[in-house]
Amino acid sequence: MGIKELLLLQFIAHLCLDYFFQTDKLAKQKNTTGFKSPFLYWHALVCFVLAWLFSLQISFVLAAGIISMTHFLIDGFKRHLNNSKYFGRYAFFIDQAAHLAILTLVVILFDKWYGIDPSINVSINFKYLLMVTGYLVCLKPANIFIREVFKATEIQVSSDNEMPNAGKVIGVLERILTLTFIIIAQYSAVGFLIAAKSILRYGNNETLKTEYVLIGTMLSFGIAVIAGIIINFF
Repeated sequence: MGIKELLLLQFIAHLCLDYFFQTDKLAKQKNTTGFKSPFLYWHALVCFVLAWLFSLQISFVLAAGIISMTHFLIDGFKRHLNNSKYFGRYAFFIDQAAHLAILTLVVILFDKWYGIDPSINVSINFKYLLMVTGYLVCLKPANIFIREVFKATEIQVSSDNEMPNAGKVIGVLERILTLTFIIIAQYSAVGFLIAAKSILRYGNNETLKTEYVLIGTMLSFGIAVIAGIIINFF
């Protein structure tokens, strides 16, 4: 295992922590109450455990502690960022960029000072690990990213005749299919998928709703396409 694999494993640990191991309700509580949130302390503990486990080496314990502590501080102060007049709408992107920057820096410094020597002798294929990362990103993280883009750009539309969460499920399915088609080099199938959704979703006279869906669709497909390109590049 090299630095690329370790970095990806830590990125997967971060995805699990911030998107799959916390509900929207708990995340909202943490973001609004900051250090007063009981969940924040549990969140930091899980961060430490995941970072250490996903490193596959005992010597990473100090690095995992640093990742956990900085994660705790960033999430604790995020409440103030959310309330900022100028940066509040971009709080999600600033928060995630800070987490990933620190995670990357810690991994680079760990490799430089200690070296990567897994305690578990396991062969890790970088491309397969990248594929796992791509599919994970296409699930809940992509839905939240798209929601935050709408929030940052103040795009809103009322929808009285759609099933709750149906759009999220559709988005996940289209991204999974798109990513799979790109990985197996079936690019024409991606075009067919986009065309099929266009016929089903845009055939109405509600201009605002159509534009809202179009933006969401382009973001959704864009995430899957970029993930597929990165995977195929390696």
